[in-house]
Amino acid sequence: MYISLSTLWIIAQKELRDALRNRWFLLYTLAFVALSLAFSYLALAGAGIVGFAGFGRTAASLINLVLLIIPLMALTVGAQSLAGEQEKSTLSYLLAQPVSRAEIFLGKYLGLALSLLASLALGFGISGVVIALGGAGATDPLVYVQLVGLAFLLSLTMLSVGFLVSAFTRKAGVAIGIGLFLWLLFVFFGDLGMMGTAIVLRVPIANLFVMSLSNPLQVFKMAAILDIQSTLDILGPAGIYAMQEYGDILLLLFLGVLALWVILPAGLAYARFATKNDF
Repeated sequence: MYISLSTLWIIAQKELRDALRNRWFLLYTLAFVALSLAFSYLALAGAGIVGFAGFGRTAASLINLVLLIIPLMALTVGAQSLAGEQEKSTLSYLLAQPVSRAEIFLGKYLGLALSLLASLALGFGISGVVIALGGAGATDPLVYVQLVGLAFLLSLTMLSVGFLVSAFTRKAGVAIGIGLFLWLLFVFFGDLGMMGTAIVLRVPIANLFVMSLSNPLQVFKMAAILDIQSTLDILGPAGIYAMQEYGDILLLLFLGVLALWVILPAGLAYARFATKNDF
């Protein structure tokens, strides 16, 4: 199947412009930038008191911020991607043009992925500059850059899930509602659900670790902690088990799981989009 890169890029640019005009997307971006900046100043204040490295401190404090805002942002824009166009009847017009469904799907995905990358780069970039100018850079900045890469990979997982929701719904409002429910499920019920299950059923440590791999947000958190501290001891017995069992390949395992979360939902979404005729 032939895919025109120029057509792909034109559609991606259109999606990027639409995302930047979306007031909710802009609100999420401003919130992420403002909170990132606030965490940076807090990290500088902490560095002055206890002499802790600024980049490492900021990276650690940003993990929870990423877990809250980035999945919500990605799920929202992903859920609107196809359903919103279908509801406005612009998708049928686009399909009537000499472009393939693969070009439309990949162009939309690329454009929204670039918009998420821009938001992440803005938030992390400003906070990184503040920390660097504050002179608290004893920690290798590469750790900070790797955290940005992990956050972008997390955003792609949620974008793929959002596309999957959008491919199976006809109205943007319904798609966004499902996306918000999934966000709550991933963010709030992930930790609490696994903790409750582990306590009630007395799940073995090995099984608890495998269960944690079913939630991409948990995988991101473990990968980010491993990136910052080079160990998962802070997570307790499950973290110690993971380090002992997988050792040097643990980070590759986390990256592989996140990659699957990007590819599988996006693949299912495209399969549905390619065979869906009720536009």
